[in-house]
Amino acid sequence: MSQMTILTGPERRRRWSEEDQCRILAAAFAPGATVAAVARQYDVATSLIYKWRRMARACETSFAEVVVVPDEPVAASVPAASPAVIELEIAGKARLRIPPNTPPALAAAIVKALGVS
Repeated sequence: MSQMTILTGPERRRRWSEEDQCRILAAAFAPGATVAAVARQYDVATSLIYKWRRMARACETSFAEVVVVPDEPVAASVPAASPAVIELEIAGKARLRIPPNTPPALAAAIVKALGVS
């Protein structure tokens, strides 16, 4: 004969507010923290934390911060008639110069490959 268990009490499915999700995400991905430890602390599944992170990243815009700086003096080795370029400095680690005749799709693919967007 089969046995049936009836669970009574509060509903187990919880609704997390956006503020709670942000707080848990910040704790889970803080330096030195582990997702598993934070998941145990808040009694939430680790997969849900990763799902929230994917959703948060999907909502972010793909724009990078742009800072306009004054022109630097032109070095003597650069010809005076050189065409203008778009220059991107990526987190102080890489510098990318894109000539003005580069197709926009190619420029976007290069920036995406470098992990900027």
